[in-house]
Amino acid sequence: MDDLQEFASQVFASQPFSQFLGAQLASCGPGTAELRLPVVDQLKQQHGFVHGGVLSYLADNAITFAGGLALGGNALTSEYKINYVRPAQGTLLIARAQAKSAGKRQAVCQCEIFAVQDGEEKLCAVALGTVVAA
Repeated sequence: MDDLQEFASQVFASQPFSQFLGAQLASCGPGTAELRLPVVDQLKQQHGFVHGGVLSYLADNAITFAGGLALGGNALTSEYKINYVRPAQGTLLIARAQAKSAGKRQAVCQCEIFAVQDGEEKLCAVALGTVVAA
């Protein structure tokens, strides 16, 4: 398990865009990943909600990590869709992804994204995607 976490941490640390946004790989396991992103003003749109593109980034990256870890190595997102459930407001975003099915070449993964406000998690988006071995 330590090797898996070390591998995932190295991959995450090598992602310039994730570092630019301030995202963190909070935890991972075989077929699971949790990303966290502190909410700052630069991530919001004109109504004060977190921009949908930020939620989409979290879903894509969490799905790819969960799928890649289920497949045992490097992976790429083949496709995904996202449903925005409610506007994201709060101080922290949490994306939790898990592989629902994994074969030799691809994994189907689901991700739920929560906005944390006053210590309470509220579901703001759900995504489903396919990840392929790189």
